[in-house]
Amino acid sequence: MDAAFTEEQHEIRRTLRELLLKRCGPDGVKAAVRTPPGYDQELWRELAGRLGLPGLALPEAYGGVGCSPTELALACEETGRAVLPSPLIATAALAAPLILALGSARQREGLLPALATGELTGTLVVPGGQLATALALTGPNDGGWAGGGRAGGIQARPADDGWRLYGEAGQVLAGHTAEVLVVAAHTGGYARSRTLLFLVRAATADGRRDGVPGVPCLLRTRQTALDETRAQARLELREVPAELLGEGDGDEAAVTAALAATGVVAAAALAAEAVGTADAALTRTVGYVKEREQFGRPIGSFQAVQHRLSDLYVRLQAARSAAYYAAWAAGSNGSGGAETDGAAEPGAAALALAQALETLRTVAAEAVQLHGGIGFTWEHEAQLYFKRAAGDELLLGPVHRLRARAAEEAGLFAGGAVRAGAGGGPGRNGPAAVRAPEAVDV
Repeated sequence: MDAAFTEEQHEIRRTLRELLLKRCGPDGVKAAVRTPPGYDQELWRELAGRLGLPGLALPEAYGGVGCSPTELALACEETGRAVLPSPLIATAALAAPLILALGSARQREGLLPALATGELTGTLVVPGGQLATALALTGPNDGGWAGGGRAGGIQARPADDGWRLYGEAGQVLAGHTAEVLVVAAHTGGYARSRTLLFLVRAATADGRRDGVPGVPCLLRTRQTALDETRAQARLELREVPAELLGEGDGDEAAVTAALAATGVVAAAALAAEAVGTADAALTRTVGYVKEREQFGRPIGSFQAVQHRLSDLYVRLQAARSAAYYAAWAAGSNGSGGAETDGAAEPGAAALALAQALETLRTVAAEAVQLHGGIGFTWEHEAQLYFKRAAGDELLLGPVHRLRARAAEEAGLFAGGAVRAGAGGGPGRNGPAAVRAPEAVDV
C-alpha cells in the first residue's frame, strides 16, 4: 500500500475545496436546505458536469472518470467540510454501485452515463429505516431487514409488463428528488420469500409535484430531519411499475453480496465526509478561541483550552487515517475496480465509519461548548456540525453496533470470548490472563 496521494488526487481535493469555499458558505447551506429539492441545483450541476463527482468511481465505459473509491472519499471529505447538501452519497455511493454490480447491459448503458454526469440522481430505498443493516454495516443482511414475506416492508409481484411494488419506506436519502430508485423488495410470497432489487425510473414517468418528478401511485414526502443538510423522504408505493435489477429471475445471494460490497464503499465515503465536517468544526473553533477574549486575553491562550483542542486534533487525525485506509481497502477488495496488491481487512469500513462518527460527535460537542453561549443558538454555524453528527449516527449507527459487526466479520468472537486486555494490561502483561469459558486468544 502506497500511503502517498498522487498529484491527480491532490488536484481533485484542491479544485473542489476552492469551488466550495466560493459557492457554499454557511449562509448558502442554510438557504439551499430550505428549497423544495433541499440542495442548490445549480451548484450540483456544476459539481457533476464540470468536476464529474457522481462518476468518480464509475468506469469510463459508462461515462465515469474511472477512478477508485479513494478519489470518491477525498471528494466526500471536501463536501463534508462544507456540510454540502447534495445527492452525492445517495447517487454515487448507493445507487450507482448497485446498478453497476447487478444491472443488465441495457440498464447500465441506459442509466450509468446519466448518473455519472448528474443528469439523473439516484438512491437506495430500504424499508424500515434499515439502511445500515441492508449494507451489512450493523448486522447480517440476510433479507430479514426488508420486512416479512407475507406483510410489511415492500412487496413485489410479477405483472404483464414487468413488476408491481407495494409498500412503504422511510428515511430514504434524497428520496423525494431522486429520478432513479433502487428498491429492495420481497418477492415469491411467504413460502419462497426472497429479497431482490428493483428499478423505478421516476424521471421517465408522468406527473409532477412542486417541480419534482413523480410516478403514478408513488407518493414521496420529504421528512423533517434533525440534519436538514441530509434530506430524507418517506415513500409510499401503491402498485408502482418497476423492473428487476439484473437479468433472469434474480439471485438473492448476488443481491446480498452486492449490497455488502456497496456498504464498504458507502461507509468509506461517509467516514471521509464525517472527517471533513469534524475538521471544519475544529478549524472554526480554533479561529474563534484565538479572537474571543476573557480576563483581558484570548481564551485560546489558556492551557485547559489548548489541551482540549489538542485532544480533538489527535482524534481527528486518527479518524482521517482510518477513513483513508477504508477507502483504499474498498478498492483492494474489488468494490471499486482498482488494482491493488493486498486484500482488504474484514470490517475496515465499518470501523472507520464508527471512529469517524464518534470523532465528529465529540468535536461538534466541544465546538458548541467552546463557542460559549452563542454556540448553543440554532442560528450559529456550530449547529450545522452538531446536527450532522447526530443525524448521521441515527441513520447509520449507532457506533457500538458498527464496531460489533466489524468484530463479527473479523472473527474476534468465534468460538468464545476474547481474552481481556489483549494488546496490553492484565490480559497480556499482567500477572494473569482473565478468561471466560472456552476463551480464545486473538
